[in-house]
Amino acid sequence: MYRDLFTIPGLGITLHGFGLLVVLGCFGALRITAWRAQRERLDPDDVYGLAIWLFTGGVIGARLFYVVQHHETIHRVTDIFRVWQGGIVFYGCIIGGLIGSVLYWVRHPFPFRPMADAVAPALMVGVALGRLGCFCNGCCYGAVSHLPWALTFPARTLPWAHHVVAGLIPLSAARSLPVHPTQLYAALNGFLILALLTWYFPRRRRDGEVMALLMLAYPVARFVEESLRADEGPFLAGMTISQDISVLLFACGLVFSFWLTRQPVGRHATLAAVAPAHQEAKEPAMAGPSRLSMEVTH
Repeated sequence: MYRDLFTIPGLGITLHGFGLLVVLGCFGALRITAWRAQRERLDPDDVYGLAIWLFTGGVIGARLFYVVQHHETIHRVTDIFRVWQGGIVFYGCIIGGLIGSVLYWVRHPFPFRPMADAVAPALMVGVALGRLGCFCNGCCYGAVSHLPWALTFPARTLPWAHHVVAGLIPLSAARSLPVHPTQLYAALNGFLILALLTWYFPRRRRDGEVMALLMLAYPVARFVEESLRADEGPFLAGMTISQDISVLLFACGLVFSFWLTRQPVGRHATLAAVAPAHQEAKEPAMAGPSRLSMEVTH
């Protein structure tokens, strides 16, 4: 676990493992989205403009979701803004990011479904690297486990504190009990879903199908992950709040997938590639009579 990577001499600024990996995840997601958007003949300016609104909305949503869930961790107003030390919720990020994306789309319309497909795989890059950041931070920890790959966390970390409060270990314990490395499970799931979306991307028949696949695959993985975690209690129907949202997101994915089957087959990139060819074919036909008129005039 690498919560604090190092402190910059003379400045007293500490570089946190969680913050670094989240930043790398955001940068990687942006680069992948821009690359895919270019291949799909989407305007690169829309990608970078959208990124500002998506990331801003995502960070605000992720932090607000955490503050509402874990208000007991907020002791001062400034604690609300300490996102580099952890304390963000992915589903809050999705909700906030979606709101930001829609607001940008209303102000600057762009092909929404093709852009959603370009964004979908990039989200899994953010998930995978972000969960590695959770591992460095010690948050999002799993339940006690005695499996061979179960891990212990050092004193003063969240799993250790949880076990002390629960009376499972004494205050003098140097490490927590072995727990499921749910952060690593989540990171692995992120990479696996990324591979699935990357494989399916060129095989989609309609714009939006990649996002629909993400809306079906991620909630299933997240629901299973939540059943192995120990940092959240039941919220509704005996499930954690993330499991409740997973069920809702999966249902939305089913509805969206069904709606897509009712849409004509075709992709924005294909139509965008055909349009210039038609334009070029029309221009010589229009130019011919003009040259002929000039010859007759002379």
